[in-house]
Amino acid sequence: MSLVRAYGDTLNDGQIMLAFSLPVPFGEEANEAARQLCRQMGLDAPQVYHAHDLGEGFTYVVVYARSPHVVDTTQLRVTKMASAPMSRDAIEALAAEKFTRKIRVLGACTGDDAHTVGIDAILNVKGYHGDKGLEAYHCLTVRNLGAQVSNERLLDEARAFQADVVLVSQIVTQKDCHRSNLAALIDLAEADGVRAGLLFVCGGPRLSHQVALELGFDAGFGAGTLPSQVAGFLVQALAAR
Repeated sequence: MSLVRAYGDTLNDGQIMLAFSLPVPFGEEANEAARQLCRQMGLDAPQVYHAHDLGEGFTYVVVYARSPHVVDTTQLRVTKMASAPMSRDAIEALAAEKFTRKIRVLGACTGDDAHTVGIDAILNVKGYHGDKGLEAYHCLTVRNLGAQVSNERLLDEARAFQADVVLVSQIVTQKDCHRSNLAALIDLAEADGVRAGLLFVCGGPRLSHQVALELGFDAGFGAGTLPSQVAGFLVQALAAR
């Protein structure tokens, strides 16, 4: 089956759920505004299943509706990483074969982002979902700078640390601040003449490999990424150089 629609109760019934906030006071006006907005999106039979008063004239709504739109899966084009999945033992073996020293990895949350949950999950020994973090790898030397690190400091630390890889986590994404901050980092690295010598990788809930490439990074990882996926990419990418 190549032509697919959203699936709710029965296959290809087009049922979807949306959740959003409106600057409309809680009540029937807010519900009707939500329904009309969904109709303007091209959705059929919108129904407000839940509404919550956010105060100060705002309402949060959950809407069920039916989408008439169809996607042809044979026409999908997705940018994927060239690296193959690897076990921790395989990563260690490849690094031992290709490198005479440990790979130096520097990580941080940059800009105003104070949320270290992402970078900690990838770098710290405890890792994520039973998958050990990069600190557990014998082939890697890891330094975690923590949160709210400026782009200027990150590059200064990368030079002092003699890093091979720079990992940047961006959890805060309001008004696409993650995009502007990441793009500014690459611009600064190019201006400082250090871009070509470093492998730049970013990660966060609204990032993907395609977005990372568009911003000038070598790779990007989204939500649910395991440390071994990052480690495997790093070793394979550096070995390919």
